Amino acid sequence: MKYKYCPPFIIQKLIYGSRWSSTNPADGSGSKILLTFDDGPNPGSSELILSALENNKLKAVMFCVGDNIIKYPELTNEMIRAGHNLANHTFNHKQLPQISLKEADEQIGSFNRIIEENHGYKAQYFRPPYGKLSWKLPRLLKKHNLKNVMWSLMPFDFTNDLTLVKSVIKKYLKKDSLINLHDSNKSKDIIVDTINFIIDEADRRGFKIGEPAECLR
Repeated sequence: MKYKYCPPFIIQKLIYGSRWSSTNPADGSGSKILLTFDDGPNPGSSELILSALENNKLKAVMFCVGDNIIKYPELTNEMIRAGHNLANHTFNHKQLPQISLKEADEQIGSFNRIIEENHGYKAQYFRPPYGKLSWKLPRLLKKHNLKNVMWSLMPFDFTNDLTLVKSVIKKYLKKDSLINLHDSNKSKDIIVDTINFIIDEADRRGFKIGEPAECLR
């Protein structure tokens, strides 16, 4: 059951070059929890997330979808102004194994071009939609100068089940957890409570929550 929420170590070892926790595998540095949010920006959930993070003086990685950046430029600007790290989650949230190399290249490249041209922002990180990895990915990441960032803890906030989320966090939260949350309508009803519960649980255990620059260096 643990592997449903935390990727198996053997998978992490096999997928070379991807970050699976906030501890740097090269030198062992890190050991702070990092919050990440997939699928935004999204009206109705992004505002809640930004407010909760601001109230707690936290920064996160926002794995955004390019099409949403075009639809909601002001929310994108708010994320940038707040000092969060905006990262590439493809243009249309397509699963990489199901599309051609050319289309995958366009999905990743279009995101980078749009956020740079429209917002003057250069993405550093990438996360594949649904976590679906592909043989295409290393080649494309090198071409677009991106680093792949996965996760070590998936609390399933998109199920809209706060009881489940709390149970997963209680069982599996570690001092260097790289947590995958969601900026979407599926999670918006519980996302603030989820963020606050992670903060409270981390504090109770003496864990620190870090910023993208220190956790992903």
